[in-house]
Amino acid sequence: MSKADLIVGLQWGDEGKGKIVDHMAQTHDYVCRFAGGHNAGHTIVIGDKKYALHLIPSGVLNPKAKNIVGNGVVISPKDFIKEMEQFGDLGGRLFLSDKAHILLPYHAMIDQARERMKGDKAIGTTGKGIGPAYGDKIARVGHRLGELLNPEKLTEKIMAYFKINASVFEAMGIETPDEKALLEELEGYKAVLAPFIMDTTQMLWKILDDHQKVLLEGAQGTMLDIDHGTYPYVTSSTTVSAGACSGLGLNPKDLGKVTGIAKAYCTRVGNGPFPSEDLGEEGDILRKNGHEYGTTTGRPRRCGWFDAVAMRHAVRVNGVDQVALMKLDVLDGFEEIKVCVAYEVDGQDIDYVPYDLEEATPVYQTFPGWDKTQGIRTFEALPKTAQSYILALEGMIGTKIGIISTSPERDDTIIR
Repeated sequence: MSKADLIVGLQWGDEGKGKIVDHMAQTHDYVCRFAGGHNAGHTIVIGDKKYALHLIPSGVLNPKAKNIVGNGVVISPKDFIKEMEQFGDLGGRLFLSDKAHILLPYHAMIDQARERMKGDKAIGTTGKGIGPAYGDKIARVGHRLGELLNPEKLTEKIMAYFKINASVFEAMGIETPDEKALLEELEGYKAVLAPFIMDTTQMLWKILDDHQKVLLEGAQGTMLDIDHGTYPYVTSSTTVSAGACSGLGLNPKDLGKVTGIAKAYCTRVGNGPFPSEDLGEEGDILRKNGHEYGTTTGRPRRCGWFDAVAMRHAVRVNGVDQVALMKLDVLDGFEEIKVCVAYEVDGQDIDYVPYDLEEATPVYQTFPGWDKTQGIRTFEALPKTAQSYILALEGMIGTKIGIISTSPERDDTIIR
C-alpha cells in the first residue's frame, strides 16, 4: 500500500500551488482535489500558454495523470462543464465523487444577497455561492452529485426547498425557479457529467492498495480555514491537511509527504485582518511585480511582507515536511525586505497567532535585498543575500524550504 502526498497552502490562498502541483503531477499517477469550489483558482504557465483552473485538479495538464474531485468539494456543474471544454476529451482521466455537493445558481444569488445585506460588515466573498452550498450541506438540505443522475427527483427536491424557504428567498429578492426550466438545466448537466460520476472513495482505496502514486491538492490556504483561519473572514471548507482525509475518504495513515506552499511575501483577497499588509508604495510594487490579481475574480490582491508567525502556525497545523517558496523573483530590486517575526498585542510582543488578529500589529526584522533572482535554477546561483533570506526563513518557520520558484515558468524551479 502506498501513501498519498499532499500539497497545501500556508497563507491566505493564491500561493502558487498550481505550479507545484503541475510540477509534482509529472511523477504521480493521480491528482485529487479535496475541498473548496470554483472560488479557488490555480494559474499554470507552460511555455507561452496560460491555464486558469478552478475545479479540475492541476494534474489535467499531465496527459499521463488521472484526476479525482473528492466529496469535500462543492461543484457548480455549469462552471465545471465550461472548464472541461478547454481540455477536449477527458474520458478515463477525470472522476467526480458521487458524494460531492452540487452548487447551483441560487447559491450564488444567496451569497451575493447576504454580502449586500451586511454592508460594510461584508466578508468579501467571491460571490460564487460556496458558503451557501456548504451551509446547505451542514444543514442537511443540500444535494449531492449522485442525485444528478435522476434529474426529475432532484428537481422535485429543489422546488420543495424553495417552497419551504419562500419567505427567506422573497426577502433576498430571489425568485423561485421555473420547474420546467430547472429540469432542463439539470438534464443538460447529467448528459455531460454522468460518465464521470462514481464512488471515488472506493476507487482511491484501491489505487493506494495497488501502490500507485497519488497527489492530493488543496485549495485556498491555511489562514482561510473554517476552524484555524481568521474567522469569520475565511472560506467555508477545511483547507488544512486534515481536510484531505474527510474530503476524499482517507485516514491519517494514508497521508505521506506534506508540502506547504507559500509566497516569499504575503497576499490576501477580500476583507479581514492581515497584519503584515503594506498599504504604501512597496505594497503597490509587490502587486505590480507579482501580477497580484485574483484568478477567479480579477480583484487586486492586498499585498504585504512575509509573516513568519502565521507561517509557523500553518506549518504545525498541517504537519509540513517541506515548504515550496514561490515568487522569490517578485522581491527582486528591493533595497530592504521585511519579515514579520512577532505581533504586538496590547503592548506586548507575542510569537503565536492569537484568537483575534484584528488588533495585532507586526514586529519586523529587516533583511538586505538583491538585484535579480528571476529564472535562476540552482540555490548556489542565487545572490548571497537571497540565500541568507531563505535560510533565515527556514529558522523562523521551523521546517526546510525544499523548493524555490523564481518565475511562473514550469522549469524555473530550484529543488534543494
